[in-house]
Amino acid sequence: AVVSTQSTGYTNNLSREKMAPPKSVQVFGRKKTATAVAYTKEGNGMIKVNGVPIDLLEPSALRYKVLEPILLLGKKRFEGVDIRIRVRGGGATARVYAIRQAISKSLVAYYQKFVDETSKKEIKDILLNYDKSMLVADPRRCEPKKFGGPGARAKYQKSYR
Repeated sequence: AVVSTQSTGYTNNLSREKMAPPKSVQVFGRKKTATAVAYTKEGNGMIKVNGVPIDLLEPSALRYKVLEPILLLGKKRFEGVDIRIRVRGGGATARVYAIRQAISKSLVAYYQKFVDETSKKEIKDILLNYDKSMLVADPRRCEPKKFGGPGARAKYQKSYR
């Protein structure tokens, strides 16, 4: 009897061809207690914050603060990427600054990982020359209250009689 060692010819395409992971980076931005996590991947220029388009972001008075990285770098640099941002904690202003930082940092990281070093350096220089807080987190935090006063430093008024 002849025993065949050949396979049946049928192959499972899923196990053979591993799908290439999507070109993506995940970066966070922080301000006080607000944290924004930006997930950037290949796309067509869509930017959403908590599932809402960035153009509809509230408060409207601070909308330009969030759009600063886009206005500084130009829409052309954002055309090839989709950015999804999740924000938690903090107040309205702190959230806006965290989102702004997350957008800036994620674009720099994406360009470093998937485009080229020169364009990444160019983007980084533009952002740093405009405002350092776009790429570097502000370390200041609220100081805790102590006893003997209403706040962190103020003391209760002293009375001698």
